[in-house]
Amino acid sequence: MTQQILDSTPMIDIQAELSTLGAVFLDSSVIDEISFLEERDFSTTTHQLIYKVMRYLNEREIPIDLVTVTQEFVKFGRTEEMGGVSYLAKLAQSSPTARNAAYYANIVRSKAIRRRGSDKGAQIMNLSYENFESDEDYFSAVEDIIDDLRPSHVAKMQSMRDSRDRYFEHIESSPEKLKTGHFKQFDNWAQLWRGWLYIIAGRPSVGKTAKALQLSHGIAVMNPDAGPVLIFSQEMDKNELMDRLVAMVAEINYPRLINKGGPEGFTNEEWTKIYDAYKKIELLNIFVQDSAGVTIDEIRSTVKQFKKKYGKIAAVIVDYLQIMEIPQKRSETRAQAIGNVTRTAKSLARRHKFVFIMLSQLDRAVDDEEPKLKHLKESGSIEQDADVVEFLYHDAKNQKDPTKKIIDSIFAKGRNVGTNRFRYEFRWWHQRYVELQKREAAQDNGGKGSRANRK
Repeated sequence: MTQQILDSTPMIDIQAELSTLGAVFLDSSVIDEISFLEERDFSTTTHQLIYKVMRYLNEREIPIDLVTVTQEFVKFGRTEEMGGVSYLAKLAQSSPTARNAAYYANIVRSKAIRRRGSDKGAQIMNLSYENFESDEDYFSAVEDIIDDLRPSHVAKMQSMRDSRDRYFEHIESSPEKLKTGHFKQFDNWAQLWRGWLYIIAGRPSVGKTAKALQLSHGIAVMNPDAGPVLIFSQEMDKNELMDRLVAMVAEINYPRLINKGGPEGFTNEEWTKIYDAYKKIELLNIFVQDSAGVTIDEIRSTVKQFKKKYGKIAAVIVDYLQIMEIPQKRSETRAQAIGNVTRTAKSLARRHKFVFIMLSQLDRAVDDEEPKLKHLKESGSIEQDADVVEFLYHDAKNQKDPTKKIIDSIFAKGRNVGTNRFRYEFRWWHQRYVELQKREAAQDNGGKGSRANRK
């Protein structure tokens, strides 16, 4: 009676399990075709153990048959758990053909996913009765349960012939890049590649946030169909960010803007510029969250929500890495914990095809020399995980014109694009980076020019 109930449930197909295991007895080589199956995909402990033994034998290149499988169970005194020798003999006769092993295995996995979905639903329901320090901790616990629902992915090797169609689809498609608009020299060199983890690092007051906001504006303007730009601001509230964006777009005096025009207030001309700038900004696909201590799990949840709603995302900007809420296990160093965040960030960017722009601090040692990858604060695996690392460096001591703030943009790492160097004037009163052309850069660098400009 129990077996009939199991056979009839929509979440279990015993015959498919019998046929899958039986196919391996008919032809042991098919176990490689069903390697995507996990032990937990089988509904009974007996089937799970038999499959586990089959995989164990296959890994050691021992033939899989009734004798070798039985020997493994006898060795550990667990013949009762395999159902006896007669049960194995029944399995060997349960599969009509070994050629359909992958088909049977896919049925087994599909049923297993439904079972896990039902179990996970119950686990999520039980979480509602537990105490969490914050809602974000609750969301994180739910996502951990959901992540465990997915099957483990086993990548399969493909020949060049098998990959031909997919390759030419790839080569004939448009490059997955985004223009910045504001930085033409950079756009001519590289552009922003979807899937990048792009680190912008610098010391305080060098203009990291201004550069990131200018990038967000340029991405939204130049790539209107690329999806939204999501900004996570942890140090400034939304109005402070808007002050900077309005100053940059309107080219209105930033100190006057944040001081509300001073005692006299704004002039009519300034009001016109402010309104016109905001009208342009509000049409852009830019979203801002201004909360301190954001977690990578919160970012992941937001990305999924926006991906579901808009279909794609252009960029995610986090200002900045070191002040995120970063969980740290007892056995972990701070650098290792930060490494977990950057690895997750990179995985998100690749999976959902957006540019992840993450701001980072540099340590104080860079005050006495030009920045290098080793200067990334609490670097951990930042330089390893990042696809691109851009340093913003202000060499005030050697700057020829003290009335200008000249910033070296040093690309110390660039996947697929290499390294490079540009120079900008940071007009802080407009919160805007302005490119310097070759002649200007050379003059501001004492006639030497930058490495990129000498090419």
